[in-house]
Amino acid sequence: MKIRALALFSAAAALMSVQAPAFADAALAQAKNCMACHAVDKKMVGPSYKDVSAKYAGDADAVKKLAAAIQKGSTPGKGNWGPVPMPANPQVSEAEATKLAAWVMTVK
Repeated sequence: MKIRALALFSAAAALMSVQAPAFADAALAQAKNCMACHAVDKKMVGPSYKDVSAKYAGDADAVKKLAAAIQKGSTPGKGNWGPVPMPANPQVSEAEATKLAAWVMTVK
């Protein structure tokens, strides 16, 4: 019985450790005002994080590109996501932008 309980506890702990970073980075996205224009699973002013992740899947430079867009914004008409450009977000540090971009790429 103790072995079964230990196995269940270990499995639950492993699942929680996989989920914890996603929640932490969603909290960072909320704190940095990203959620004012984006949502995890639906288009708002900007694309959903699921759509961004799908678009950049397989792109080795995705995190770098997304982190730059988070900090510097995007230019309208460059084929990004439509007519509304993403504004620069100067309150996000380079490390935070990289963390946010890496999280976005995990959203499925």
